[in-house]
Amino acid sequence: MEFFQQVHKSLLQGSKDTIQRELMNNIDWNERLICIKGFRSVGKTTFLLDYIKAHHPDSNDVLYLNLNNFYFTKRKISSFADEFAKRGGKLLLLDQIQKYPDWSADLRKCLDEIPDLKIIFTSSPVLRITEDNPDLEGMATIYHLEGLSFREYLNHETGSNFTTYTLEEILKNHIEIAQKVVDQVRPLAYFDDYLRHGYFPYYIHDPNFYIDKLLKNINLALEIDVPYINQIEFKYLPKLRKLLHIIASEAPFTPNVSKLASSVETSRATIMNYLKYLKHARLINLLYENGGSDDDQMKKPDKVYMHNTNLLNAIAPNNYDKATVRQTFFYNQVGYVCQLAKSPAADFCVNGKYKFNVGGRKLKPEKGIYAASDVIEVGQGNKIPLWLFGFLY
Repeated sequence: MEFFQQVHKSLLQGSKDTIQRELMNNIDWNERLICIKGFRSVGKTTFLLDYIKAHHPDSNDVLYLNLNNFYFTKRKISSFADEFAKRGGKLLLLDQIQKYPDWSADLRKCLDEIPDLKIIFTSSPVLRITEDNPDLEGMATIYHLEGLSFREYLNHETGSNFTTYTLEEILKNHIEIAQKVVDQVRPLAYFDDYLRHGYFPYYIHDPNFYIDKLLKNINLALEIDVPYINQIEFKYLPKLRKLLHIIASEAPFTPNVSKLASSVETSRATIMNYLKYLKHARLINLLYENGGSDDDQMKKPDKVYMHNTNLLNAIAPNNYDKATVRQTFFYNQVGYVCQLAKSPAADFCVNGKYKFNVGGRKLKPEKGIYAASDVIEVGQGNKIPLWLFGFLY
């Protein structure tokens, strides 16, 4: 116990330059069991440490544990948590829960037998926390830590403190909001850099090797996270990698499942499963005309996108054209806080009622359709700067 307490203190003291994440303000920290999901190196560990520094800087009843530690190959979390609680512990933060084999049963045991203990844990986005899991169904509150929004990136790069806006606020007041930003900084001077290498926070400390690290994390997600959780045999991994490269090279596109199955040399059913796995891993986004998702219907998506523009730039730079990047950015930023669907009249339908076309500065709004336009600082009427949709979180 003393060893882990010392590690905890050392981590808090060895703080680096971090970006304060908006998710910090959106979590109900009073919940007994909180899960923070996120892609590799999206900043989950930093997020936990920032939370401790902000809310429990000198508390002896709070402890951070990284389950990568081999100590937990021989000691159960529930046993450790029981000892921690008996020593006065109130809050346990468990990093990388997927590294621990009996995580769900042990977490449930903690909830049942240690009523005064709260637990916050992180996991791979692929891990099914409550889905078909009787141990934790209805017990855990799940949040997703996404990559940096354009607003978070801009705040860090410029030292600004721009706030978030709801979609409705942007639609109603976008001219005033955009003008306030432009009066302080020139957002377009930072936008292209963000699209290429600003989504994951580690760009701060390792900008020259950003793409190399991103490719490494993509491959680790494909080689470890997705197969481990979904029980895919190692011999099928080249097919999964090939599918992702095809998607990155052609996205956004309407998938022909039979053609994809032929290209990857597998079955249509397997392609449908692979698309679901890649979506859950935060590598791609799927768009349906009715706004549904593959979670509640096994049907072909109407369109497939890469999850964010940085992934697109790393995997298929030859497909990094303006139209593709603009739509990928819009889906990524808006889709985090809103429900997106394919619209027969526009590129996207948001929350079942707002229709958007996404394009360049010459894009004009149509009747009943908003224009999300690139390369403009301030819009007019129903024409809104594309960059401003990066202020939703």
